[in-house]
Amino acid sequence: MKKSSNRLTLFIFIAMLVGISTGYAVWLAYAVPADQLVKPGGVATIAQSDAPQVFADRISILTDIFLRLVKMIIAPLVFSTLVVGVAKMGDIKAVGRVGGKTMLWFISATFVSLFLGLVLVNIMKPGLSLNLPLPDTHASTGIAKADMTLRGFFHHVVPDSVIEAMAKNEILQIVIFAIFFGVAAAAIGEKAQPVVKLMDSVAHIMLKVTGFVMNFAPFAVFGAMAAIIATKGLSVLLVYGKFIIQFYLGLFSLWIVLALVGWLILGKRVFRLLGGIKDPLLLAFGTASSEAAYPRTMAELERFGCDNRIVSFVLPLGYSFNLDGSMMYMTFASLFIAQAYGMHLGIDQQITMLLVLMITSKGIAGVPRASLVVIAGTLSMFHIPEAGLLLLLGVDHLLDMGRSATNVIGNAMATAVVSKWENKLGPGDDSNGILVNK
Repeated sequence: MKKSSNRLTLFIFIAMLVGISTGYAVWLAYAVPADQLVKPGGVATIAQSDAPQVFADRISILTDIFLRLVKMIIAPLVFSTLVVGVAKMGDIKAVGRVGGKTMLWFISATFVSLFLGLVLVNIMKPGLSLNLPLPDTHASTGIAKADMTLRGFFHHVVPDSVIEAMAKNEILQIVIFAIFFGVAAAAIGEKAQPVVKLMDSVAHIMLKVTGFVMNFAPFAVFGAMAAIIATKGLSVLLVYGKFIIQFYLGLFSLWIVLALVGWLILGKRVFRLLGGIKDPLLLAFGTASSEAAYPRTMAELERFGCDNRIVSFVLPLGYSFNLDGSMMYMTFASLFIAQAYGMHLGIDQQITMLLVLMITSKGIAGVPRASLVVIAGTLSMFHIPEAGLLLLLGVDHLLDMGRSATNVIGNAMATAVVSKWENKLGPGDDSNGILVNK
């Protein structure tokens, strides 16, 4: 299994490089005036601006297929593993204890992520150095705003139909129902054992299906990288270079903070944890989707030594409550747009924005551009031109790659720490890939 893991990492990395090279070759091929693209018979070929997009639309089918396959397995995997994890804890007190420790980490990590983004954007001031024409304040972004009301928040959290929640891959709603289901199964004891065993079998089947799906990951990464470079070219890195570098410096700072806290709790094992999640890290980075890395992250955490009951409980919750990279981006991007339009927000307004985002951001999906929906709602609330999002759309995919990878680190760290707090962190296995604590 370990050899297979290393081989997949290598293939993903190669696919990323080949995708960049292929995309750049396509971009160069059409980086000539459109009036020169004429056939001998005088009939114009595909216009310069259209041809890369046509290529991107076709090659990104590889990524779309992979993400759809991942979404196909997410709902049954989350539901079955979480039900088994909660049922095996035995009683509501254990669920409450683990849940309390989990939420303590999530709330703390969310605050740190949002606050770090707020501090860094005030120090680096990326919006003041962006030499680009500003979009008209009335321009449409095409992005729906999040419902910022308390009623909207609870409507999103509590499902009115678990079937609909599963059909739409609403992870938070699936988690809520699975917790109730698992607690009820634990409460009635022996009568629920056939159902719990069935769910356990379903979970193992879904993990096997996950192994099949992951073999397609390198093709998805190739398609994603080729598509973005073919349409944007490497020149986008020059125009937005300073902003991209500043944001990735922010993400790197968050990685250091998470690793430092992990080291204080886990000791030197934190470095083994970070090394063990390189596969899901690369996968999330290449596809710009946290969900794509979910199944692989689960397997790596169990190999690290985390109790599978803790993994099954904490990790699904993390995909709704603990998207650290996305959290940091929300304050960073919101204040960046305010700076670009010359708007000054006082410290009281910025803290209010932070607190609002702590609530409204919960439950966002770990899929590309989900955070833009929350940012759109935040901009409207603080009277910042929503059209400013147009400044970010061109490079959002490149930024999403980094924040998706950060989400994986944050959730892996949370699961390992809660396992340690519960004295359920075993020695793991670093040689043959045998999953412990099964």
